[in-house]
Amino acid sequence: MNFKRISVERAVKMMSEQDLVQIVDIRDDQSFIAGHIPDSFQLHGANIDEFMASANPEAPLLVVCYHGISSQSAAAYLAEQGFSDTYSLDGGFEAWMSAQKSSASS
Repeated sequence: MNFKRISVERAVKMMSEQDLVQIVDIRDDQSFIAGHIPDSFQLHGANIDEFMASANPEAPLLVVCYHGISSQSAAAYLAEQGFSDTYSLDGGFEAWMSAQKSSASS
């Protein structure tokens, strides 16, 4: 396993302490539009090349899904692609909202 799992609390702390934390959300369009972590990028098969070309492989990368399960596979894949500091959000977006963190809608 070449990624780390991270709690919502630790993710919020990391986001407040780091200048650049890249956040990718792998949920479907409807869920992403309804709400997502502010400044997150919706990542899917059709735009992965765009993301890989523009992302910073040295900056922390937080991967978000619904419940923190699918994000683990995505985080492992992205770590294998050269992202050196990759995290899967435990509990996913559901845990983020349960912790009453802010969300944005598109």
